[in-house]
This record gives sequence, C-alpha cells and structure tokens, in this order.
Amino acid sequence: MLKRFLLSVTLMLGISGVVMAQSLQRLAHQPPAGAGIGFLLTDGTVMFQGNSLSSWYKLTPDISGSYVNGTWTKLASLPAGYSPDAFASSVLADGRVLIEGGEYNNGAFVLTNLGAIYDPKANKWTSVAPPAGWTTIGDSPSVVLPNGVFLMGNKLTKDMAALDPVTMQWTAVPSTNKKDFNAEEGWTLMPDGTVLTFDVKAAPHAERYLTSRLKWISAGSTKVDLHSPTDIQGCLQYPGGCYFPPGEVGPAVLRPDGTVFATGSYTNGGSGPGHTSIFHPGPKIASRGTWTTGPDFPNGDNAGDSFAALLPNGNVLVAGNSGRFYEFDGTNLNFTLPGYGSLLVLPNGQVLVAGNTVQVYKSTGTYSPAWAPAITNFPATVIRGKTYQISGTQFNGLSQAASFGDEFETSTNYPLVRITNTSTHHVFYARSHDHSSMGVATGSTIVSTNFDVPGTAETGASTLEVVANGIPSPAVSVTVN
Repeated sequence: MLKRFLLSVTLMLGISGVVMAQSLQRLAHQPPAGAGIGFLLTDGTVMFQGNSLSSWYKLTPDISGSYVNGTWTKLASLPAGYSPDAFASSVLADGRVLIEGGEYNNGAFVLTNLGAIYDPKANKWTSVAPPAGWTTIGDSPSVVLPNGVFLMGNKLTKDMAALDPVTMQWTAVPSTNKKDFNAEEGWTLMPDGTVLTFDVKAAPHAERYLTSRLKWISAGSTKVDLHSPTDIQGCLQYPGGCYFPPGEVGPAVLRPDGTVFATGSYTNGGSGPGHTSIFHPGPKIASRGTWTTGPDFPNGDNAGDSFAALLPNGNVLVAGNSGRFYEFDGTNLNFTLPGYGSLLVLPNGQVLVAGNTVQVYKSTGTYSPAWAPAITNFPATVIRGKTYQISGTQFNGLSQAASFGDEFETSTNYPLVRITNTSTHHVFYARSHDHSSMGVATGSTIVSTNFDVPGTAETGASTLEVVANGIPSPAVSVTVN
C-alpha cells in the first residue's frame, strides 16, 4: 500500500430518492475513536484498531445478537513504540489475533519488522520477534494454512517464513520458482491448500504456491492487467534502504463455485476502469488453472488497495475507490450503494463497514443450504463455564471471505458457536478455539472445534448453531445448566 490508508476518513455519500434493495444502516453507538481494520473474534465480538493506531476497541452485539445496537469497550493498547498502519494479520486457530509489520509505524514510512499477538482472554498484547534475518516486514502478504500455520512473505524479497502458533517460532520456507518479489501481492487460500496470487511487478502473470511441495508454479496469465502503473518516480526511502514500488492491485475472493474473482487497480495513468479476471482451478493440485476475463468496473472505478468480502448469497461485495459499493454475481459487477470502508462479514450475515462512521451492509438473497456448516456430534447438555468439543462438516466456510489488495488480512474462515435460549430468544456466543482445520471448502471431511459456554448464558432449553462467514448450520437442541 503506497498511499497511507486513512481509515479515519469514510466517504458518506447519499443519493436522494433512489430506492435500492441493498441497505446501509448506521450503528446506534458509534466507536469512541473511529474504527479502522477489524477482526471477528471467536466469541462473536469484533475488535477494531482506533484512529490512534495503538488503541483498540471491541464491539459487542446486544442480547438479541444485533451489532447495530451493540456497545463499545476499550481494549489493551499495543506494546509501546508499535503503532502500525498497513500490516499482515490474522485470527489464529486458537482465537488469538496476530499482526505483523506495518508499512508505517508511528506515522513514518519505515516498513517495520515489529509484530504483536493479542490474547482475548487476557486482554493483552505481547510482542512477537520477526523471522530470523528479516529487517523489514511492512505491508507483507500472509495467510493461515489449513494446518493453522501462519505463512508470510517478505515484502522486499521472495523470502517466506512460517510461524508455528504453538511454539511461536518462525521457520524459513522455500520460495522456489517465485516469479517476482512479494510486494503489493495478495494471497488467496484455495480449497486444496494451495495459495493463489496474481503478480504486481510481473503482471499479468499469476502463481500458485504448492504447500505440499514447497514451491511456486505458474497459474498462467490473468488475461487483463490487474495492476496499476506506479505513480511514484524513483524510490521510496525507508531506514534500511530504497523501495521501488511496482504498483497496486485489488482484492481477490474465492467464491462458492470454486472460482476466484480477482479485481484490479486503475489501468492508465491514474484513470481508466479497473479490470477484473476470474480464476478457474484445475482438477489437480499441480494444475495450472485458467483465467477468463471478468467485467470492468462501472463508472471508470477501480479497487486498487481496497476491500472485498464474500456475502452469504455468494456475491462478492467490493468497495470501489470512488466511494461506491459493487456486487459481483458471477456474471455482472453491479453498483449497489454509495459508501466506503473496511469490510467484515458478521455472524448474522451482515457486513460491517468501518471507518469514522460505522455501518452494516445488508444484501438481498440468501445462501444455498449446501454451503452451510453441518453438526454431526455435539453435547446435548452443557454447563456454563465449561469447555466442550463439537464436530461436523464445513465449519470453516467455503472461503476466507475477506480480502484487500495486499495487507490487512481479516479472513473469517473459522467456526463460531451461537447459543440461543428457546424461551427468551437471547443470543450468546461461546468462545471457540483450537479448530482442527483452518482450511476452506473442506467438504465432507469431519472437522471440529472447542467452545467455552459463557457464564452469562441463560439456562434451559436452547438451540446451538455453528456459523462460518455469516452462514449458520441447521440448529441442534441443547440444554444449558
């Protein structure tokens, strides 16, 4: 991300007299200090970076599960000296939140190699040392692999490193055959465990990382150029040297049909529409796959260094840089509503649009029952304050469901457990943790997670659902004691 992304500024546009099926609704209680990048915690709350960048706040839904009527509380601040903007990040399988690097730190362009991990139970941040020999991380690409390992690319090189969340130790990972350096790329996790990227410096070339073989292979050409020519002449100086920016790209989102919708930045000297392209994976892990051209952005718009999220109905919601939202329905890229902000899919199927003003985006339609998680084994009776295991299929959803042009990874491909009291209809999220898989589209494979029944849960007959990317499983009956 070359221009500093100021999340404290949100485009609040309006079109008078126009009735649209989609809707945007302001939260009844706005954040105390703005809401930048947000992470869906495994207890159903959402934590956000505030405008000061070192401060964090939490949005808790109300007793009916409404985020519109939710309330805010302040969380612990980052370690002293670490106030990053534009970083690599993820919610891990154990429920902790990891952020690594930052294009900016304390307001300066430094490509910092600092990092920190947040423990929601302790409400505490702990510093994380960088991979051995890495002096910069900056706004690097990253992804959590199906086995729970956090994989990150070095922005300025082809190097890669993997963090074991149990030992918190980094290991250098081979990047054999990588076409170009990792700068400004986004990584998309595929159902077969491979990682897809479309290059920036080497555009329109695309690549897939075979995690089972520890090497990159070509994924062909995106057909259209998805990267923008850089508007910076020469290099950007940072404390360790000189960075020659290659341009920008837009977000890419895996859809329920197994294709990846990839979006582009502007195409011609700061103007011209952003292109899109669709990746069709081959039948085998080592398949090259194919690309077909998608629709250009309407209105000369683009999504360079912007946000996208997968809606429960299967459409991809994209924030255009002109301040317009679009939905890709598999064929067309349609303008829906004016607005802009970071996007995060909530457990109730709405999308949180963050910024100085926070709203929820609600689309039309619904999900296919075949996309939903399914519970196969669960405790019929649970006790408040106790931990239980639950298992079933598709607990991680069909996609990471969130993407940015490169950094700001806010994926939600992990199970949440929701308990609803039958008598009062009050909603309680049980903190889930230690998921057996962090893969996507796991199909008929049985997966599991653990959940802690909250001490505030109401006793008596209840229903329990597993929710992934805003899509709930069919409910099962439980008794809370």
